[in-house]
Amino acid sequence: MNRPFAVFDIDGTLIRWQLYHALSDELVRMGVIDAQEFTVAKQARMTWKKRRSSSSFSDYEAALITIVDRAIIGMKVIDFDTAISKVISEYQDQVYTYTRDLINDLKTKNYLLFTISASPSPLVAMIANHYGFDDYRGSKYATNNGEFTGKKDVLLSQRKPEELKKMVTEHQASWDNSIAVGDSENDIPMLESVTTPIAFNPTKPLFDKAQSSGWKIVIERKNMVYELEPRDGSFVLA
Repeated sequence: MNRPFAVFDIDGTLIRWQLYHALSDELVRMGVIDAQEFTVAKQARMTWKKRRSSSSFSDYEAALITIVDRAIIGMKVIDFDTAISKVISEYQDQVYTYTRDLINDLKTKNYLLFTISASPSPLVAMIANHYGFDDYRGSKYATNNGEFTGKKDVLLSQRKPEELKKMVTEHQASWDNSIAVGDSENDIPMLESVTTPIAFNPTKPLFDKAQSSGWKIVIERKNMVYELEPRDGSFVLA
């Protein structure tokens, strides 16, 4: 029989922080990204931390991506890989207990485990290897003669179902009893494609989608996990 599968987002779903953001910080510490230029992203991050507006996080991400995209042109791959290794060493075990325990439980139930993330593919590969995922997908950055060209193939939200279908086909997995776990609106297309979608610590758009679709919602705060299940148009504590 074909094995069922579960697919996980990484940033904010398994890992408690955003690996792409941690990578940019490390590149600044290494001097690969100019610290003065990075001030714009740091200011935008502080605006988000102060919750100045509902769009502050997306504004911060946009500023960060602009700076990294500009800095990566001509960046040496060896420097990028060094930064990735440092980030993984620091963050690979800084995870949510709910998703970590769910991964371990699904392994005992013979599930195939996939992860799909917009983070750089080498980062995703290391996390996948550390947690024993069967396959993974991440964003790819073009290189030439050991340096980045600036061209990239970002794994945006609408492509997640497409990449998931490829992994399901390659591993001859079953869509029956399939599970997906994500934390933001970027994961909605992936969550819509499975039998059991789980909105974990959801953003407002994902919460609204989960509520209208009757999806399970899970909240983890401090040392508590709250599982909310749909019932009669509302949610109850499971």
